[in-house]
Amino acid sequence: MPWGNPVYNEAAKKVAEGFSGPNNGEATYQIIQWNNFYQTFSSAIASKTGPAVSTGAGFQAFQFEQQGQIAYADNAIEKLKKNGQFDDFLPGVLDPFKSDKGYVAVPWQLDMRVFWHRKSLFEKAGVAVPTDWASLLEAGKKLKSIGAVGMAIGSGAGNNVGKHLTVAMMINNGGGIFTKDGQLDVMNDRNVEATEYLLELVSNGIIDPGSVSYTLDNINAMWKDKKAAFGMYSTGVPVRVGDTSGDIAVASPITGPHGDKATLMFSNNIMMYKNTPSQETSEDFLVYYLGQIKELWRQKVMNALPVFKSITELAEFKEDADNVKITNEYVPIAKSFAAQGNTLNANLSILDGGQGLDQFTQTVFTGKTDAKSALKTLETALQSAMKK
Repeated sequence: MPWGNPVYNEAAKKVAEGFSGPNNGEATYQIIQWNNFYQTFSSAIASKTGPAVSTGAGFQAFQFEQQGQIAYADNAIEKLKKNGQFDDFLPGVLDPFKSDKGYVAVPWQLDMRVFWHRKSLFEKAGVAVPTDWASLLEAGKKLKSIGAVGMAIGSGAGNNVGKHLTVAMMINNGGGIFTKDGQLDVMNDRNVEATEYLLELVSNGIIDPGSVSYTLDNINAMWKDKKAAFGMYSTGVPVRVGDTSGDIAVASPITGPHGDKATLMFSNNIMMYKNTPSQETSEDFLVYYLGQIKELWRQKVMNALPVFKSITELAEFKEDADNVKITNEYVPIAKSFAAQGNTLNANLSILDGGQGLDQFTQTVFTGKTDAKSALKTLETALQSAMKK
C-alpha cells in the first residue's frame, strides 16, 4: 500500500526486491491504491491472483482470516525469535494479533492519535497547555476569545480523525466500545460521560459545529493559517501542513476525570495468505522485510512510528523530537478500537469502516443530541452490522 508519497513507494519497492530466499525465491512489488482497496484484494484473492504477502488496512487480516484466506504467522514468529528480532518489538505491540488459532498478522508500524498544539496561540491567550479534561475546557474558552480553535477536528468526507477523537475520548475515560472479551458495550457510563464532555466542547464553540463537514484539507489549513491551537491528529503535523518552525508541537497526553490516561492507536501490519507459491518463502520474506524496514525511517519516508525499539534509537528517528515524545509518552498508554479489550478481530473493521461511527460523530459535532440518544443509535447500528 502507498503509505507515503512516491519516495516511500520507491524505497519500499527497493527493500522488497532485495529479497533472496531459498530455492531462488524472489519477490516482486505491486502497489495497490487505497481507493477501493478492499474490493481489489477481495477480487484478486477470489480469482487466486492475490498476493503472497501484503500490508493493508489495520483489520484487513482479520476480515480475510474469517474467509479462511490467511496463513498464520507462528512459524515466522519463531524465526524472529531465533534471529533476535522478536525481543526488539516494543512492549505489547504483538499481543493483539494472537488469536486462539495463531498469529493472524505481524505489526510493522503504529498509526497514533495524539494531541498537537501551537505554542504561540497559547502564549497569546495566556493559558497553559491542557493536562486534563477540565483544563482543556477552560483553555478552549480562552483560545476562542482570541479567535483560535481549541479543538481542531472534523468529520467531513475522507476525514476519519473526528470519529477517532470520539473513541479516543471514551478510552481516555476508561471506557470503550467493547468489553474485555469483545462484546459490544456502547452504553457504559464512561462512554456516556465522554460523549457528554464532547457535547460540552461543542456547546462552548471549542469544537466548531462546522467541524461536521471539515475535511483533512480544512484541518491542515487551520493549522497552517494559525487558527488551530489544539487538536487531535496523526504524527508529522508540522511537515504535513508546511510549518516546521517549531511552533506546532506534540502536547503530552491528557488525563480523564477518573485518572485514566490513554489514546487511540492503529497497528498496521503485514499479513500472509494461503495462496502462495511457497509458505516457507512467504515466512522468510516476512522476516527479511521486517529486518530491513529500518531503511524507511532512516530515509525519513515514513509518517508513522516503528514497532521496533532499535528503529526508535536510530539517529534519524531521534532528530524528530515530536516522534520521540510520542514514542515515550503515547505508545505505552495507547489502545486499539478493541478497548476495553486488547485482542483485534474482524468486528473492528465494521466499527472503523461502517456508517455507524461516522453518523455518531457527525451528530455529536452538530450538538443536536444528548449523549445517551447518540450512543444508543450507534449501538443499534453496530448490532445490526455485526449480525450480517
